[in-house]
Amino acid sequence: MSEQISHEAIVEQVADHRVHVRIVQTAACAGCKAKSMCTASESAVKELDAIALEPVAVGDQVLVEVSRKLGWKAVLLAFVLPFCLMLLVVLLLPRWVGNEAVVGTVAIVSLAPYYLVLHLFDDRLQREYRFVVRKA
Repeated sequence: MSEQISHEAIVEQVADHRVHVRIVQTAACAGCKAKSMCTASESAVKELDAIALEPVAVGDQVLVEVSRKLGWKAVLLAFVLPFCLMLLVVLLLPRWVGNEAVVGTVAIVSLAPYYLVLHLFDDRLQREYRFVVRKA
């Protein structure tokens, strides 16, 4: 198994060793000729800043890479921990509150402080998550 997650991207801006890239993620069937008739085809554009390991120019096709370990950590922070928090609230709160609507609302609202704390650590997370760019 590869230790890096990589995606093809196009360089949008270059400043010193920092580059701004655009990644177009498409579903496997997005290249199909029948995609206009199908609801399964989709694509998403993502933009991010990365560090260029070699000289690149605007318009170059590059590979954006990040450590697989950091990818799993991102999944943990963005999805697994919030889900566990909501589950904990849903399992514990009914002992004190009998109304399911209140329990559901509190479970959803409990995510706000979690994501606020995550936002407060934004600078630290950005220093840890280093995307690098290599020529394709």
